Amino acid sequence: MSEQARRRPEVRVGSSPDALTPISVAEKKLGAGLWQWISFSLVVVCALGADQLTKWLVTSRMALWSSVTIVGSLKISHVQNSGIAFGFFSQATSLVIVLTTAVVLWMIFFFAHSGARHPLLPAALGLVVGGSVSNLFDRVVHGYVTDFIDFGFFPSFNLADSFIVLGVAALIFFLIAPDRYLPRLARDSQQTPGR
Repeated sequence: MSEQARRRPEVRVGSSPDALTPISVAEKKLGAGLWQWISFSLVVVCALGADQLTKWLVTSRMALWSSVTIVGSLKISHVQNSGIAFGFFSQATSLVIVLTTAVVLWMIFFFAHSGARHPLLPAALGLVVGGSVSNLFDRVVHGYVTDFIDFGFFPSFNLADSFIVLGVAALIFFLIAPDRYLPRLARDSQQTPGR
């Protein structure tokens, strides 16, 4: 074998552009794109709007501390809450405002870098941000939030609280559930004969 043949580099299928370094990791962009931002913004606006509308209906049509039975133990009760969801930390409004602002900013930062991680992440995070911003707005403007959904055996809450709980539950599911199946399904579809 000649000296030139011995020095010829080995070219492997699936190697990098220099034909020497094997590709071992496939990069996947996880940052939010245009459609993720649009979806996220729509959910935030809808959640904020629905919560503010229902609070306005309650405060404009019901006296404070009044209550109307809907069905069974479900009541609409006009109450004020200076704490966070379900009445916790009711004596620390300033601290709640600071913490809520920090959490909302962190969630937006997280979405900017991971918005494409799961197709339903914009909706889940949008519910959390929309509910948080709506309650934050009330605390800054009024010093309290209006709660009205009352089951009697549980602290009163509002739509924003519901959105936050639903969004967090969805986030936990999306982030804990293994997403390795999505790339596998994509590979299987590409390897299907006749495509």
